[in-house]
Amino acid sequence: MPTVAESQTSTETDWVSRFADDVIAESERRAPGKPVVVASGLSPSGPIHLGNLREVMTPHLVADEIRRRGHTVRHLISWDDYDRYRKVPNGVPGVDSTWAEHIGKPLTSVPAPAGSAHPNWAEHFKAAMTEALDELGVEYDGISQTEQYTAGTYREQILHAMKHRADIDAVLDRYRTKKDPAAAQGKGGGKKPQQQKKVDEAELEAAEGSGAADEDDGSGNSAGYFPYKPYCGNCEKDLTVVTSYDDDTTELNYTCSACGFAETVRLSEFNRGKLVWKVDWPMRWAYEGVIFEPSGVDHSSPGSSFVVGGQIVREVFDGVQPIGPMYAFVGISGMAKMSSSKGGVPTPADALKIMEAPLLRWLYARRKPNQSFKIAFDQEIQRLYDEWDSLGRKVADGTVLPADAAAYSRAVRTAAGELPSTPRPLPYRTLASVADITAGAEDQTLRILGELDPANPLTSLDEARPRLDRAENWITTQVPAEARTIVRDEPDTELLGSLDDQGRESLRLLLEGLDTHWSLDGLTTLVYGVPKVLAGLEPDAKPTPELKAAQRSFFALLYRLLVSRDTGPRLPTLLLAVGADRVRRLLGA
Repeated sequence: MPTVAESQTSTETDWVSRFADDVIAESERRAPGKPVVVASGLSPSGPIHLGNLREVMTPHLVADEIRRRGHTVRHLISWDDYDRYRKVPNGVPGVDSTWAEHIGKPLTSVPAPAGSAHPNWAEHFKAAMTEALDELGVEYDGISQTEQYTAGTYREQILHAMKHRADIDAVLDRYRTKKDPAAAQGKGGGKKPQQQKKVDEAELEAAEGSGAADEDDGSGNSAGYFPYKPYCGNCEKDLTVVTSYDDDTTELNYTCSACGFAETVRLSEFNRGKLVWKVDWPMRWAYEGVIFEPSGVDHSSPGSSFVVGGQIVREVFDGVQPIGPMYAFVGISGMAKMSSSKGGVPTPADALKIMEAPLLRWLYARRKPNQSFKIAFDQEIQRLYDEWDSLGRKVADGTVLPADAAAYSRAVRTAAGELPSTPRPLPYRTLASVADITAGAEDQTLRILGELDPANPLTSLDEARPRLDRAENWITTQVPAEARTIVRDEPDTELLGSLDDQGRESLRLLLEGLDTHWSLDGLTTLVYGVPKVLAGLEPDAKPTPELKAAQRSFFALLYRLLVSRDTGPRLPTLLLAVGADRVRRLLGA
């Protein structure tokens, strides 16, 4: 049990606990005795990227903490699948320029990419995200906005918004300027992904709207302001203009600028359209009773959907804006190539191919929402795993700081229980090196991993999974071919013949010690010790600048003789992977 002082420190330094305190108190004030409601919104308009994941993980972590305290929580994920299809994304397999003919239709009315097993565009991109959320242990209630709107669920709210359209128009007008048309539409628009910038070292904008500057807020209509957009009864597109509306009869007339179709409908019976985004979002806050929902940093600007929505929910829908932080961008470090998602953006599914779910959870849990961070797809992932394993050891021996312990706990388990883990979590960099050298050959991999620790040998590759699989995926999908390790087939006789006495003696000492040092720790001691012995020192002597230089020269010689390069995987791992007999042959024994 933590001491009182430790508990206080954890609460003071752990951002999740602080938000949970606030959300519980706010929920009791607004809706005593009812489940706490937190919310996220995602648009399946294309690959849902790792920036969008922060939109889910922030409320998930808070909701999970509230569940741990014994409260009932609903985490709503609103799938904005009734949004309009805005553009054909670049680089998505199975999609070509012909998809442009569907621009303006609901995402659920657009065909899925060719070859997809899913019925439409929205379901295709939702599927990868739902699978990733399951693996991450995210408990949520999914809400399809297509289903909500077409079932008439929001009919009362739509009629209310149309009746109070002048009030909504007045709120929007506070932010409209002739000099900046984009401000009138609202940069962003809520919860939907913008066009992605360069991937390497890029920032993935976490909550930017698929309704970006081209979002129609209902203004600019010569017949007046209308916060509702019908989808055309002929072509299904939202390129429609409301020409009249009668509050008493709810009779609405519209024409379609795409196909010329015109129609008269009764809005009290009509389910083929939706509120514009800046009205839709606050309407849902009031309808669902949302207590907590974060939003991206873009919403701190005047005229943004969050700012405008706060006024509309209060003045029009008699509701209260959720509390929640503005959160920062997520960066990506070094995507060599995309393994699955394409489309120019790395997704949670891509990350989960190269890292275990607890590690990915930890990246979102350890940083406050207003702090940006990067997710590594390059060599940095090895250092990240080293840091993660070090944290696990500190947790095990009780030397961890309270805030770090809290982040670790949120990463490895939820209120529902522990997430799957690797029984023998061998160092990721070691597994990657072995996978690189063996090219996935399981018998060779088991031999090498079994020799890492002769006192406690690995007997089955399942003991090293799923981490081993993630490391293999990283090698095959993110490491360029020119950076892969290829062990020589034959000795480099020319290089061996050119060695001086010191070079030959260094190889003799190494080969002489192979049998007695054949383990990861033993070979580490051996390769660092050979230059020390050559210098007349003990193998455990502390290194000097001169000694470090001699070690670097010795390592470079071994790399050239083994893999024809000056660098490569850590030498102890490489030696184990090559095998003692082959090492002897390549080093001229």
